Amino acid sequence: MEISALASGSSGNCFYVADKDTAILIDAGISAKQTLQRLQSINENPAKIRGIFITHEHIDHVRGADVLARKLNIPIFATKSTIHAISLCSNKELIKCIKSNVVIKIRGLKIEAFSKDHSAADPVSYNIHENKKISIITDAGHACGNIQKNVSNCDFLCIEANHDEQMLENGPYPNFLKKWISSDKGHLSNEQAALCILEYASSRLNRIILSHLSQTNNTPEIALKTFTEIIKQRKDITPEITVSLRESPTALFKI
Repeated sequence: MEISALASGSSGNCFYVADKDTAILIDAGISAKQTLQRLQSINENPAKIRGIFITHEHIDHVRGADVLARKLNIPIFATKSTIHAISLCSNKELIKCIKSNVVIKIRGLKIEAFSKDHSAADPVSYNIHENKKISIITDAGHACGNIQKNVSNCDFLCIEANHDEQMLENGPYPNFLKKWISSDKGHLSNEQAALCILEYASSRLNRIILSHLSQTNNTPEIALKTFTEIIKQRKDITPEITVSLRESPTALFKI
């Protein structure tokens, strides 16, 4: 398999996962035009894409889904509650309902949603299996049991590192927003995500993409430093760590 974070942050999220002749997107939170441009920049053909899997209904995860699905004539997969929470596509025939913990097979890829805690109708994250396992986990208020379980047996992990706790506390956001972000229905901090990996990851984890960084309450340098300092306590795990950006895709990593 191959994976790239085409974009990740509060302004838009989109992850590309592919095998030899098949690809999917996890979320489509940037415009269709931007998505296609970023695929071109990593030399990937959008004709390989066979579906868009939505984590939840917030605009930074669905912004480009409608146009992209109709342009490529591909389905959008989401849970029933997410489908009811927002208009995902004007062509209703392209909307497919899925359930958590049920595997969807698209050629060689197996995609499985699992629930998490976030302020949305029915938020999920995704595992993608072939011979190895990718877990893509963003927009989670805390490392619930499902997150712990999936961190424990993945080979490649995209995990939210939304904010530095001190930057959030001392930053410009109003108190109600700070309280929500740091709540169990908000977003994982750098420290929360790193501690989850420290406690639950196995030695098979070989790469991490830090994702969904706040533009206001975090920096790539702080996120990377926090992770490095915390997970070095485990001598049996030595994953390569990359920070995803809002403005450009990561490299296309082979798994």
